Amino acid sequence: MKYISTRGRAPALNFEEVLLAGLAADGGLYVPETLPQFDAGEIRELAGLDYVSLAERIVTPFVDDCVPPADLRRLLERSYAEFRHNAVAPLVQIAPNQWVLELFHGPTLAFKDFALQFLGRLLDYVLEKREQKVVIMGATSGDTGSAAIEGCRHCRNIDIFILHPHERVSEVQRRQMTSVPGDNIHNLAVQGNFDDCQAMVKASFGDRGFLPQDRALVAVNSINWARIMAQIVYYFYAALALGGPDRPVSFSVPTGNFGDIFAGYLAQRMGLPVERLIIATNRNDVLHRALTTSTYGRQPLAHTLSPSMDITVSSNFERLLFDLYGRDGGAIAALMADFESGDITFSEAAMAQARSLFSSQCVSDDETCAQIASTWNECEYLLDPHTAIGVRAALQSGLAGMCPVVTLATAHPAKFPEAIRSAGLKEEVHLPLHLRDLYERQERFTVLPNELTAVQAFMAANINA
Repeated sequence: MKYISTRGRAPALNFEEVLLAGLAADGGLYVPETLPQFDAGEIRELAGLDYVSLAERIVTPFVDDCVPPADLRRLLERSYAEFRHNAVAPLVQIAPNQWVLELFHGPTLAFKDFALQFLGRLLDYVLEKREQKVVIMGATSGDTGSAAIEGCRHCRNIDIFILHPHERVSEVQRRQMTSVPGDNIHNLAVQGNFDDCQAMVKASFGDRGFLPQDRALVAVNSINWARIMAQIVYYFYAALALGGPDRPVSFSVPTGNFGDIFAGYLAQRMGLPVERLIIATNRNDVLHRALTTSTYGRQPLAHTLSPSMDITVSSNFERLLFDLYGRDGGAIAALMADFESGDITFSEAAMAQARSLFSSQCVSDDETCAQIASTWNECEYLLDPHTAIGVRAALQSGLAGMCPVVTLATAHPAKFPEAIRSAGLKEEVHLPLHLRDLYERQERFTVLPNELTAVQAFMAANINA
């Protein structure tokens, strides 16, 4: 299995190389040169497998011979051993033909654990083998940071620097990041927004001269291919539980950066019968506007009750565009260069192809609160604000009469008590037992100005591994 850049000018890499590379040298994102294919008979044979065994079957073609089978099995077992539900990703029915896939039973109560528990162990495995030390740099709008820290905190060969927008994540999200002890863990509260943090990460991958020569820079954001790969698994898991491949399933995905829903797109291309992928956005609706108007453009960032989706530039959308434009790296490089200076308009052929599988909905804060309240009143099921956006979009899609519709529940409601109160609910939302003392734990973070030089200087001065 080889991986190629969406911009066509970087060398093809194997899995181990792409794991450590993150962003391609030409500024593009890595994607598989070819995708493994599963026919209906092969998918039926996957039914009934536990989550780890299914993950092993889905992931094996992507890692190829870079991780021997026995080692891959062990890494997967360890990755999901700490999830607090035996099903790992259980399904809950909330209405006729409407389901919620609970992806919040990992250590940090967010879907990011599915990828980052695995990614941390993969990195440690590869680095031990190569006798190499690296610096991890990531930006978070809330959940990626804590999941990355939790996944990597035991790795001896890693220094991890996570940038989050100062005072623009929920208190639970912040404390989950900043209360983890470790000399190799650094939380940077940047006086800007998420897009500023993400831009600093991309700039640092473009010019790594601020780091010692013996330190590679590794990404844990969804620009890292391994993140996307791990998320493909739960689409298969949910579809199999609801009768796949003998009936199609639709998925509603709360998304800002397009990584999670891109994994569903890949599952469909690998052979899973997916009727429709619903892009569910908040007021920061760059993806909804792209799909409905064919125009991709920045707007001022709005701060919402669903902060993990407060994003105005969707990094992983480039991976989809690469396919929509016939895998023409030059065309994508030209599009992205134009985007640096203003809005861009996609070809009608590309967008017609996208609309054949994707639809989209934009959901306001008021609608989010209304959905939290109505779902609670109808079936006493509590949604976090991001999942509420997904459920609202699923209900508005009209697809439930055609096939099961699964909304990805991306976070535990206890991470967003302010949103629950805004919905008018008086129910106390308790953190799970392993996090009950979260508000008593000591925090450690450094507030830095919204300046790339300040962030890079801090990183250079604080490498410990």
